[in-house]
Amino acid sequence: MKIKFCGAAQSVTGSCHMIEFDGGNILIDCGMRQGADTKIMAEGVFPFDPAQITALLITHAHIDHTGLVPLLVKRGFTGPAYCTGATASLCGIMLADSGHIQEQEAEYQTRKNLRAGKPPVEPLYTVADAELACKQLVPAAYGKLVDICPGVRARFSDVGHLLGSAAIELWVTEGEKTVRVAFSGDIGRSDRPIINDPHSVAAADYVVMESTYGDRNHEVTTDAQKQAQFVQVLREAIARGGNIVIPSFAVGRTQELLYYIKRMLMAGTVPGLDRIPVYVDSPLAGKATQIYQSCAAENYDEEAKSMFRDGDLLDFPLLHITETAQESKLINAQPGCNIIISSSGMCDAGRIRHHLKHNLYRADSTVLFVGYQAVGTLGRLLLDGIKKVKLFGEQVIVNANIVQMEGFSGHAGRDELIAWLKGIPQKPAKVFLVHGEKDVIQGFGAAVRSLGYSVEVPELLEEFDLVSGAMRQSALAPAPQSAQTAQAGDLLANLAQLMQLASAAAGERAGELAADIDALLKKWEA
Repeated sequence: MKIKFCGAAQSVTGSCHMIEFDGGNILIDCGMRQGADTKIMAEGVFPFDPAQITALLITHAHIDHTGLVPLLVKRGFTGPAYCTGATASLCGIMLADSGHIQEQEAEYQTRKNLRAGKPPVEPLYTVADAELACKQLVPAAYGKLVDICPGVRARFSDVGHLLGSAAIELWVTEGEKTVRVAFSGDIGRSDRPIINDPHSVAAADYVVMESTYGDRNHEVTTDAQKQAQFVQVLREAIARGGNIVIPSFAVGRTQELLYYIKRMLMAGTVPGLDRIPVYVDSPLAGKATQIYQSCAAENYDEEAKSMFRDGDLLDFPLLHITETAQESKLINAQPGCNIIISSSGMCDAGRIRHHLKHNLYRADSTVLFVGYQAVGTLGRLLLDGIKKVKLFGEQVIVNANIVQMEGFSGHAGRDELIAWLKGIPQKPAKVFLVHGEKDVIQGFGAAVRSLGYSVEVPELLEEFDLVSGAMRQSALAPAPQSAQTAQAGDLLANLAQLMQLASAAAGERAGELAADIDALLKKWEA
């Protein structure tokens, strides 16, 4: 009986863990690697045979936890995939959307290849593959024991990260021995709108725990603080007179924004807000909002349930959810002040880039960021003060007011992670830390050890024997890197980010950036 770490080991995305025992193989999550993590393993490669997986359990619907489920099915997985009902509903739209993106990217690359005399590219999976995979989803209620297969039982507990998100407890029996393993999934935060606060699991021999924000705490923590900050930003933006453009992730973040706006309208805390149209310009966000509205009974907290009983939680008179590209284009022709919520959240793709093109040059406009902006993304460049950006082949000057609101993250900070772990009444025999950048996860590991816990930070494809307690490297694991090779890899990654910044720079910033690069090169040479 052992656990193998097939993804998100010393990296942030690509969640995938496998329990192997004499009765079969149980997979917990099957996520897509994103950003820099795509270089860890070739896209579409599984370190196991999908046809040999007995069952899949899913913690929540985010693509870094579910994005390879359609490929798993395509490659031969035929068993059940257990998750909460809300997660199943969200997977139905998110995996189809991911399949559409795979098709688009393959079509684009195929056109380039054909012009260069190269063979066409097949998508990783299609919309049809995603729809087929969703037929294998089996809804499971919070708090109920579920028989997964002979020798394995599971229980899903609300972990407050996303609608339907769960920590999963597994009881695995082999011979006379039963071991209880808990998988945290992504741990949410207390005092968030709509969904319940995170719950710890009742007990566990071993815990596999995320550590994404293990190196920091959020400055804005309470619901009241977030609402007060949002109220102030909207008052100032409305006074400017122009559009308020909010880049936002379609699932989770957009629904939180609508909830806060609805509460402001009910309380009258933002003068004039009742006269301002609010546009949700994302078909995926529109579908997700409908799912949020249909999942109140099992997933809403008490305040949200109370609001829901008094009327539609996420609807108000001037809310418009746009579907077509033509509807999207008409938004920027509307006069006066409008609130435009659109994806993607980091401005690297999607309809948000069109709205930025039409609003960044306007001094009366506000661009409001409500989430983390990764280095090299357009969102990060705007927050860092870039003066011009290139959108759809056109240079656009940045005159809009750029604002960031802290506190909307759905991930627990360091102290919140520790509180979740401490919520397990008896210390587990071992805590495995996953889902974090290497430096972050090592630092968080030291903090957890200082509290008396036994901690392991597994490498990709390492295996841990749940009976003997031995950790060993899988035969399929990549050869370990030398320190020099690892440093060279880090250097190349930093250089790639630098090239992204340089290509995005324009006009008056170009000379300044060139001087910075020259100084940096001299340091490297020394």
